[in-house]
Amino acid sequence: MVFVRQMSLLRYRLLAAMLALLLFLSSFWLPQAGIRDCGTAWHPCLTYYKQTPPLAAVTAPPLIQECPGQSFQTWRLLLYLKSSLSEDDDILLEPYLQAWDQLIKFMESLGTMVSFFSQKVKEKVIVIRKLSVQRSLEASGKHGRPADPRLQTPPSFGLKSGVYRSVQSMVEAELKEGVVSFSRRTDSGCRMLLRLHRSLLWVKLMLEGLAEGPTADGRYKTPGELSREAYRVALAPHHHWVLRQAAELVFLALPERKYFLKLVCVQSQQEATPILRIIIHALTLVHTQTQRILEQNNMLELP
Repeated sequence: MVFVRQMSLLRYRLLAAMLALLLFLSSFWLPQAGIRDCGTAWHPCLTYYKQTPPLAAVTAPPLIQECPGQSFQTWRLLLYLKSSLSEDDDILLEPYLQAWDQLIKFMESLGTMVSFFSQKVKEKVIVIRKLSVQRSLEASGKHGRPADPRLQTPPSFGLKSGVYRSVQSMVEAELKEGVVSFSRRTDSGCRMLLRLHRSLLWVKLMLEGLAEGPTADGRYKTPGELSREAYRVALAPHHHWVLRQAAELVFLALPERKYFLKLVCVQSQQEATPILRIIIHALTLVHTQTQRILEQNNMLELP
């Protein structure tokens, strides 16, 4: 009995230490400019990034309008997801990464604890963009080290042509050049894409939960519960024990459901459900198409 108590105490101390470490590390990952009196797990920010200029000749889809006062915009996410779907059953990388720009804003709006995940996603997005810029410079005969691309895709990003134009072209090029390893970790675009692909499933499953009605006892599941359930399906099988325990702490700090509704610019669950279903449908199309390409090339378990 004493041994069991000692083990329980040790576990609680370990979890407490992990939480303290996450809070400490998160302070380094958050943007430092233009932040108001917010950003804690209990008072999340809606405006970590400045609003990007509106796209020319683009209007918001029905039901989904511009939401003033926040950087994450649902209609922009939907626009980029739809734009990434190619007619030849491929996924275009430029709008795909722009969709992740919006999803990163969504995640960071949930407070400092979630930056534990959003920072990892940022790193994958930036690696793919660096590879694209580097290849564009090589193709144009320019030399030198390119400047690090920002989180937002610049106009001259260079993904409209070349091997990083789409998922399929990137996979074919990196396999041909031998930069993809099936036995060790590399900074290949394919490996980064696989990590983004798994995270996209997590987001999709969480939003599916938010779109559902109440449980049999008339209670709506909390965002923390929904995120935990989605994580256990999409990401936990690929994470080690320490990271899984840290994720559990993150879910405890998520804001309540009405805050999530505010992010999609609605006031009630009834208003949110049709909008969420539109987004879920677009996420499903993108995820299914990416899954098919990765599966065809045996890339679903890259180390």
